[in-house]
Amino acid sequence: MLRMVVDGIPVPALIIGSDERIIVANETALDLFGQAVIGRHYILTMRQPGLLDAIEGTLRHKQKACGRHIITGPSREATYRVTVSPMPEDQVMCVFEDITEQEQVGAIRRDFVANVSHELRTPLTSLLGFIETLQGAAKDDPAARGRFLTIMSREAERMNRLVRDLLSLSRVESEERVRPTTPVDIVALVAGAVTALRPTAAAAGAELEITGQQEPLVIPADPDQMVQVFQNLIENAIKYGATGGRITIDLRRDDTDTLRLGPTVVIDVIDRGEGIDPIHIPRLTERFYRVDNHRSREMGGTGLGLAIVKHIVNRHRGRFRIESEKGKGSVFTVILPQN
Repeated sequence: MLRMVVDGIPVPALIIGSDERIIVANETALDLFGQAVIGRHYILTMRQPGLLDAIEGTLRHKQKACGRHIITGPSREATYRVTVSPMPEDQVMCVFEDITEQEQVGAIRRDFVANVSHELRTPLTSLLGFIETLQGAAKDDPAARGRFLTIMSREAERMNRLVRDLLSLSRVESEERVRPTTPVDIVALVAGAVTALRPTAAAAGAELEITGQQEPLVIPADPDQMVQVFQNLIENAIKYGATGGRITIDLRRDDTDTLRLGPTVVIDVIDRGEGIDPIHIPRLTERFYRVDNHRSREMGGTGLGLAIVKHIVNRHRGRFRIESEKGKGSVFTVILPQN
């Protein structure tokens, strides 16, 4: 009868007898703890103090309790919420609910809040310090006042960029499940982005060039978001790859990827700058991840640009690829399905 009860539970479940040994476990519990768990004392199987206290309390006081069971594996840590319930004949049932994903989401949210707070705290601290100085010692010093106001303007613009990117990222994530359907000429969008950024590139000592496909390439897309993708990638190339002198934006059709995306449009943003150590590449699209924190902040980066690019490309059911080698520049590739 007990076996039938636990077998009907879709998550790991086991029953501890009055002698404090495990007497019944369903298949998922056996997969979790091993086939030899039957007959073993529960302390030898579940070693976490909080869970052991919950089981002991239920055995003693016949009251429902909860605990946590954490299993550390080679690649990830699994977390279970364990509900401990009293049963007849001084027995106890433990039901294990996998909350690993919830824990990861919570950790991501906490890290995100901490990162945003940190990014805002630095310019805010600077602004408050300069305001205090202008109200006091530098009140009657025109030269100092002008210098401080310039720095304050720069710090306020930095906060404005951060808030703008946060709002953009939130909007993109909220729309990510809805694929755009508006016909858009990608060649024209790239040309517009390049034209807008030529003065910035020239100021940095770099030249922008467009190669490859010149005829219109029409795909279903959100034009505003696509412009944001190209502007982000080209601005990054100018900031970190202008030392190479030339930045190339290459467009082409690719009809070879028939199994996954079908006919595609491929856009490469190529710089010939310092390049990126390969150790950083897998994390470049994470929020607030920077290869060089100080340099990125000095250049006005918020650490969100490539995360926004990734989410926009995902919304368009495309792929985003980064290739780089130290001393040889970088290639940022956007692959978008034509249909």
